[in-house]
Amino acid sequence: MKTLKSLKIALPLALLSLSTLAFGQAAQTSFDQIKSLAGTWEGTVTTVPAAAAYQGKHLQVSLRVTSSGNAVLHEMKVAGAPDDPITMLYVNGNRLFLRHYCDAGNRPRMVATASPDGKTITFNLVDVSGSKSHGFMEHVVFTAIDAGHHTEDWTFLEPGNHPARAHFDLHRVQ
Repeated sequence: MKTLKSLKIALPLALLSLSTLAFGQAAQTSFDQIKSLAGTWEGTVTTVPAAAAYQGKHLQVSLRVTSSGNAVLHEMKVAGAPDDPITMLYVNGNRLFLRHYCDAGNRPRMVATASPDGKTITFNLVDVSGSKSHGFMEHVVFTAIDAGHHTEDWTFLEPGNHPARAHFDLHRVQ
């Protein structure tokens, strides 16, 4: 009877350990995919609804592996736009996180899930530090097309819960 009781406790703990290890490996695999995007990228922005300040504008994105390989710095600059938001991507425990330092004055944090083929990494909102009164970024998707082409889809939730989406079609410059 004692052996059965021990097994009832040990089996769930073993399964939990294996699932934690699998999630940790998935987070690291997704992070390695993001790291493979390190470099300078250029392309255009498409917004829905159309935003005159960004629609069809030239965009430059820089991704740089930093902190001894423990973080990726993502910087974006849209031609003619005064803002230059940055985003940090990093693994914490068994999850891949994104922290966006937004020109709206807040810092949304998101957690990743990867598609089965590993080419698409989707980040969904966990929480927001700072004021949400001017809106906040709530969703980001990175899709690897090939070594020289990827897309990014960023969703900003405007006041009143109105989503504004920006699609970046990017080609590697270096």
